[in-house]
Amino acid sequence: MVAGGFSGAPTGEFEAKITSTVIISCVMAATGGLMFGYDIGISGGVTAMPSFLKHFFPIVYERTIEENAGANSNYCKYDNQYLQLFTSSLYLAALVSTMFAGSINRKLGRRPVMLMGGVIFIVGAIINAAAVNIAMLIIGRILLGVGVGFGNQAVPVFLSEIAPTRIRGALNILFQLDVTIGILIANLVNSGTAKIEGGYGWRISLGLAAVPALLLCVGAILVDDTPNSLIERGKLEEGKAVLKKIRGVDNVDAEYNELVQASNVAKQINNPWSKLFKRNNRPMLIIAISLQVFQQFTGINAIMFYAPVLFSTIGFKSNASLYSAVITGLVNVLSTLVSVYSVDKVGRRMLLLQACAQMLLCQVSVAIVLGMKLTDHSNLMSTGLAIVVVILVCIYVAGFAWSWGPLGWLIPSETFPLETRSAGQSITVFANMLFTFLIAQSFLSMLCNMKFGIFLFFSGWIVIMALFTIFFLPETKNVPIEEMTEKVWGQHWYWKSYVEVEDD
Repeated sequence: MVAGGFSGAPTGEFEAKITSTVIISCVMAATGGLMFGYDIGISGGVTAMPSFLKHFFPIVYERTIEENAGANSNYCKYDNQYLQLFTSSLYLAALVSTMFAGSINRKLGRRPVMLMGGVIFIVGAIINAAAVNIAMLIIGRILLGVGVGFGNQAVPVFLSEIAPTRIRGALNILFQLDVTIGILIANLVNSGTAKIEGGYGWRISLGLAAVPALLLCVGAILVDDTPNSLIERGKLEEGKAVLKKIRGVDNVDAEYNELVQASNVAKQINNPWSKLFKRNNRPMLIIAISLQVFQQFTGINAIMFYAPVLFSTIGFKSNASLYSAVITGLVNVLSTLVSVYSVDKVGRRMLLLQACAQMLLCQVSVAIVLGMKLTDHSNLMSTGLAIVVVILVCIYVAGFAWSWGPLGWLIPSETFPLETRSAGQSITVFANMLFTFLIAQSFLSMLCNMKFGIFLFFSGWIVIMALFTIFFLPETKNVPIEEMTEKVWGQHWYWKSYVEVEDD
């Protein structure tokens, strides 16, 4: 889809301008990523605060204080199932809630789902900030998870549907960019609140999660729903008016007719869930689930959740570990900007493959350094080597941030046909949250038992990811969202045997 293109061209490109309405709508909707990212960053920093540990997890606190340091394995100080549950319970709630959000998304539209997600998240943040026991913490985290499930269901679909094709990748990655900005803000907040006298800084950190959720609510109130959603729900004239508004031109008949045709097909499907699992949709479904599994088994969330804990393990003191997490958060943001600039130029596959090589090198290098210099009860490694590990982690984070991070959300959101799009996005979020939960719940225990070998474990997965990308992941760059079946799946060497491409 190019500005000034020809309506109804054989290539499927439509006349469109990059309007302020599109930019504003996408920026506001992408605050759902800010909400998600803040939570990822805040939980890791809070679990490294002595006052938080002493209040809720005294056993872990006793292991971490300096006079007891020699009695505990360097790799096992933070190994505690309840501490891991504090982080992972959110993702367990998110994977359940997204299944309900998918049906609401289809029946009511993208905006109501985003609004509900923001409101529920705000309530969870308030409960977390006021928590006096572990039960309140977990209840608050569950509500946060419901909000995340709703937001991650609606926002990527909203962005893909409203964006012109030629910049769809860049605008969709605004969601992931906001995730990285949220992580950075959380790290900065934690580094500040950790210094507050009285030991209540963690309450401020957890309570401020309500701010990005409030921004998502405001955005959901102010933006228009997508033309795809409006047409799907029978609001044809409103859908056409919004399409003219977001494209900045009056001649939208060709694109509008294509959306109506897709909607008519969708309405013939009484149960999109049964349709989703039909052979014709199998390529999109397998790709979507695989990307979520691979995204988590890069090891990125293990590092982003527990960056302060990880840096404490290799020798940094509490404040220094939080500062190191800020550095990785800044790298995360800047590197995601690389993806915004390049994803619609070099394509999805090139970014994924390049990042695999970069992340593999860093993971293996970290494993070698830790294996040689950090044993169970030895003195922690020198400051110089600890800094080397931080640099390697930053290079690793950079590779992830311009590839598997944003593209893990972008590719599924742009490949499902309209009749199964909401259901497909639900499965995508479900798979993401399921494997995020598994990693969050097990990482500290894995670190304790596998030690430096945990980085070799993730390295093996990166090799599998690279092979999968080479053989099974087609390029979706510059393909109109309603023409994926014909132009992508119908022409792939393997997946074409699964899809039926109908002649016009």
